[in-house]
Amino acid sequence: MSPERRREALLDLGVELFATHPYDEVHIERVAELAGVSRGLLYHYFPGKREFFVAMLTRENERLMDETAPDPTLSPVEQLVNGIRAFVDHCLQHEHGVRAVFRSGVSSDPEVVSLVSVSSDEQISRILSVTGADDPAPILVLALRSWIGQLRAACYEMLTDKRIDPDDVVAMCRSSFFGTLAGLPPSVLPPLVVEILGDETTATGSLTGR
Repeated sequence: MSPERRREALLDLGVELFATHPYDEVHIERVAELAGVSRGLLYHYFPGKREFFVAMLTRENERLMDETAPDPTLSPVEQLVNGIRAFVDHCLQHEHGVRAVFRSGVSSDPEVVSLVSVSSDEQISRILSVTGADDPAPILVLALRSWIGQLRAACYEMLTDKRIDPDDVVAMCRSSFFGTLAGLPPSVLPPLVVEILGDETTATGSLTGR
């Protein structure tokens, strides 16, 4: 096995362990034992548990951002719906990784906290870029951050309760996105967003889109 494939295999194992156990209960020696490698070889790739955990989070965040990358050829609303669907699909396809990242959200480690928030920041930047908001009002950024938090929480709950239909999560998060922005003062909304909100209301009679 090549060094790169070995590293990926170790991270795959770490994802499963951190998804099902609190950070303090995962021991690097156990990772080496389950992987069938020596501790020395594991330390060759990762100097310690913290570095191993950070590498795992970094990979999962990069995977998420890659799989949810927007398609600029689509309309803004289509990009929104496709992005939500891609996020939901990512959670379904990488359940262990999502659970591991969700668990890490309670960490007090500054680097871990930064890694958890970086994908949210990137998602916000993507949304603002599409809407043309070059200098967004703080309340707009707060609203988008809150909505992304809801999307993450909804997907985590979907993974926990298998009775929840992923299509319903997509529809709910689409509706809540427009509802969140509609609750802001029009003066803080980019013109494109105001136009889209108006179109949504005209087309459906409400902002739910359902």
